[in-house]
Amino acid sequence: MRYGEKEIVEFDPEKMEIWPNKNKKNYKIKITLPEFMCKCPRSGYPDFATVYLEYIPDEWVVELKALKLYINSFMNRYISHEDSANEIFDTLYNKLKPKWMKIVMDFNPRGNVHTVIEIDSDTISKTTE
Repeated sequence: MRYGEKEIVEFDPEKMEIWPNKNKKNYKIKITLPEFMCKCPRSGYPDFATVYLEYIPDEWVVELKALKLYINSFMNRYISHEDSANEIFDTLYNKLKPKWMKIVMDFNPRGNVHTVIEIDSDTISKTTE
């Protein structure tokens, strides 16, 4: 196994590296991850997506290599579009505890179906109250 494969296989989201946010003003971080891949839990066919992450940090920011490894850790997992989007959102939201966060996962069409999953912390808090 090559070193990159080993890093991805052994990646533990619980140990994802985060850094202190030294800037106390509100600012938005936008990250695009265009090479997301997971496997369909039913067929095993690969599903590809572009992940758009936006957040307003509070005390923490995510280290970008850690984020890359986390996203790549889905590559060999059998997981649905909905479950992958929710898991990524929940993991990052719980780890970073941002003031606001939004994730959009735009899956490539497969079998004439195009899926976009969007999760916004403002929407979630309003629907769970």
